Amino acid sequence: MQARGKAGRTLFDKIWDRHEIHRPDAGPSLLYVDRDFIHEGSFHAFADLRKRGLTVARPDQVFGMPDHYVPTAGRSAEAAATPELRQMIETFDRNMKWAGVNHFPLDDDRQGIVHVVGPEQGITLPGFIVVCSDSHTSTHGALGAIAFGIGQSENAHVLATQTLWQRRPKVMRINVTGSRGHGVTAKDVILSIIGMIGAGGATGYAIEYAGPCIEAMSMEERLTICNMSIEAGARCGIVAPDETTYAYLKGRPYAPSGALWEAALTDWRLLRSDLDARFDREIEIDAGDIAPMVTWGTSPEHVAGINSVVPDPAEQPDEQRRKTLQAALDYMGLQAGRRLDDIAIDMVFIGSCTNSRLEDLRDAAAVLRGRKAVIPGMVVPGSAQVKQAAEAEGLDLIFKDAGLMWLEPGCSLCAAMNGDIVPAGKRCASTSNRNFVGRQGAGSRTHLLSPTMAAAAAIRGKLTDVRELMR
Repeated sequence: MQARGKAGRTLFDKIWDRHEIHRPDAGPSLLYVDRDFIHEGSFHAFADLRKRGLTVARPDQVFGMPDHYVPTAGRSAEAAATPELRQMIETFDRNMKWAGVNHFPLDDDRQGIVHVVGPEQGITLPGFIVVCSDSHTSTHGALGAIAFGIGQSENAHVLATQTLWQRRPKVMRINVTGSRGHGVTAKDVILSIIGMIGAGGATGYAIEYAGPCIEAMSMEERLTICNMSIEAGARCGIVAPDETTYAYLKGRPYAPSGALWEAALTDWRLLRSDLDARFDREIEIDAGDIAPMVTWGTSPEHVAGINSVVPDPAEQPDEQRRKTLQAALDYMGLQAGRRLDDIAIDMVFIGSCTNSRLEDLRDAAAVLRGRKAVIPGMVVPGSAQVKQAAEAEGLDLIFKDAGLMWLEPGCSLCAAMNGDIVPAGKRCASTSNRNFVGRQGAGSRTHLLSPTMAAAAAIRGKLTDVRELMR
């Protein structure tokens, strides 16, 4: 196969070219896939395989774990909220055994959300192409991989062939310069980016995140950034691997070791965009201009700094835009001009593949330590390993002492598919990634924010500038 030119290539191009098996003159390319993550929704793909008499081509490169439908009150299918959910989990387990793939069931101490477990186990590695039938697969790009979500028919193709037909996207670089101010998190950075370019601003692109602010982030912060690339419309997000990446991966169960580790490092250090690489679009944002952010509407692009007010749709020159914003305000029960830090909250959710890692829980616990929540809330760690580590540090006791529920790992209230929901008309301060109409339950009203901002909302019972509690 022939690469798309040797000089001036982006990181994305270098990884794509390595995996391109066949490139026709027009149309999509056939790519080799390194990792396929699967969860309970994969029953469609497995039904397709059985119907066609196919088996899994490379079971060693497929990793399955239940996360979307799993109960947070127990670690068995019997604890599922409904018989239908129990059946989903049990069907998934049977499919995993039938296929002979790597399987982390509910009672496995490696179980958790696929986008948390993949990096923490060292299953995702720099230079890989990673797929999963979930849009937030973009998370794995933080490790220097091309990672994107696929549908179940595509998943069946990957399972049967370890390959996938894909159109090559354009490549955008977002440079985040400067440094973050006090109380500003990675979640605030990505929400600010989405607010600036819009929910469709990166449609048709892969995003490479770069610049001093990104380079200074921990791996868990980079995972948060890449996780929400899809909320800007991007196919995927990626960060070039560096010493932070290597230190994070070293010694993890599925990472290479010994001589293989040294060989891998030699290769990974080549995975950077060339100095003369040409991007299809470049954007720059100053991290110093970013405040703690919160959404007010029904799209992640409906976002503003906590000290702002709800915008007035009448100020929009475009009629369709005015209608869209007004519809969002009507659904959210808000009026233009209302201060964001004056909006009362009914409950709090700290979790999801965006913000359920150990650093996220530490940050939230630091705000909650010695304080009481005045509204109910739940804290759902992203994996069994995160839960164990948090408990070893006593973080669970801080959450419980504050009056919040400490639950078992899973997607929980982010997807609202497992029985955890926000009641109709109630407001939830949520560390998840989507605030669409009905996302957390029919009639639910979601405000996206960081773990520290969620903790502040729990303490005050309203959207709050966490910096007031950090002084």
